[in-house]
Amino acid sequence: MDPEVSLLLQCPPGGLPQNLVGVELSPAHDRRPLPGGDKTIAAIWEARLQAQPWLFNAPKFRLHSATLASTDSPGPQLLLRLGLTSYQDFLGTNWASSASWLQQQGAMDWGDKQAYLADPLGVGAALITADGFLVFLRRSWQVAEAPGMVDVPGGHPEPQALCPGDSPQHKDLPGELVVRELFSSVLQEICDEVNLPLLTLSQPLLLGIARNETSAGRASAEFYVQCSLTSEEVRNYYLSGGPEAHESTGIIFVETQRVQRLQETEMWAELCPSAKGAIFLYNRVRGSPT
Repeated sequence: MDPEVSLLLQCPPGGLPQNLVGVELSPAHDRRPLPGGDKTIAAIWEARLQAQPWLFNAPKFRLHSATLASTDSPGPQLLLRLGLTSYQDFLGTNWASSASWLQQQGAMDWGDKQAYLADPLGVGAALITADGFLVFLRRSWQVAEAPGMVDVPGGHPEPQALCPGDSPQHKDLPGELVVRELFSSVLQEICDEVNLPLLTLSQPLLLGIARNETSAGRASAEFYVQCSLTSEEVRNYYLSGGPEAHESTGIIFVETQRVQRLQETEMWAELCPSAKGAIFLYNRVRGSPT
């Protein structure tokens, strides 16, 4: 493995479609209030805004835990237990200088080292072109996380997509709609970041969940998505711009047969942890044995 990333969960070979994933959304799965109160979160946010005024706060889904059922069990094979959090809380906990201390306190106080952390659930895509290339993006220097590094297309599922407003409530977000948003959000991120038409993309298959250990274990659901376009066609779409073109400065293609050994190349050091998690899961769930 790699010290920057760990695998929380690996789906069965091939990956899981949307109908085999379930969500339990509950306030019980929210972050615990910090020891001494949450004032430090607001202070960190204000300081970040001074340095990066383009940042904006928004609600996010928080991953509490995930459980795989046996393949012969009725109903969903994967249950995600989610709460609600925010981007402000993410920067004020997972990215705080006290993050490792918060993990230690969470383990002591609640038997859960992530109890005090926002842990917003991200999404990422192992996007494969019609001619057998995996798509990466060079991140802009203006983004809050991993500026200048190489990543797979991705982002966050958005509670506001299901319940517009500044403060979505758990009761207003049925589990089946949250699952739909989880799967559709990864397609939307590809469309926005790579500028690809939605009709060129397959239905996502969930490969598993990886944790970014450089941001105190923040989790990302990684998906497998096929594109009906060749790498050259994808490049042309990307270069013509898109809604989130400002988030990246270039596109990179790696042949799928090289992905198994990507960790042995110079490119590996340029990958951000979420991309490394996507590669590990792609190789284990979709890749051919070495």
